[in-house]
Amino acid sequence: MNGRLLLDGGAPLLPHMQRVGVDPGAIDAVFLTHFHGDHTLGLPTFVLHRVFVDDRPLTFVGPEGVEERLEALWDVSWGPDWKRVMRPKFKVTYQTATPMGSAAGFDYETIRLDHGSSGSNGYRIKVNGRLLAYSGDTEATAPLDALVEGADVAIVEATGPGDVFSHMSWESAADLKRRHPKTRFMFNHLYSGTLEDAATDLQVIEV
Repeated sequence: MNGRLLLDGGAPLLPHMQRVGVDPGAIDAVFLTHFHGDHTLGLPTFVLHRVFVDDRPLTFVGPEGVEERLEALWDVSWGPDWKRVMRPKFKVTYQTATPMGSAAGFDYETIRLDHGSSGSNGYRIKVNGRLLAYSGDTEATAPLDALVEGADVAIVEATGPGDVFSHMSWESAADLKRRHPKTRFMFNHLYSGTLEDAATDLQVIEV
């Protein structure tokens, strides 16, 4: 599989992609864990690029209601011009995530994670013969262990120290890593401070 995938789309997505040398037009699939703003509000300008600069086909995979929620976001972002001018140019497919599925050539498994009242989709995605686990936002509950079990690489949130509402603490992240010693972890979603194996903004990692 020579394509590329995007995991969630927080702001400022488009300029960050350009800074690290990622072609926004080369993304084949976007996997969304949930619809909170810090995971979606970078997408309108990304979509603008895919409408006017590079119109290659694009697939969005996300929780139930993904098409309605995203089309509403595009409509709010661009007003009447969205449906009149931009939507006809947008080569998009919306796919509600299933327990087992395939999108744009990527085989995946979805595991429902605990994240406040909304929940969050975690994904196990096969990429170039390896298994990538991605949590998005999650509490440190049993489904998270199922998500990362046997994964080669796991990108998992670790928000902060102590009791963190609807998210995972640094202490829970360290415990998770100890329970899965064969998995390479990269922790994100840190509010402040640092943590072993934490990814930093604009960091490029070879896996």
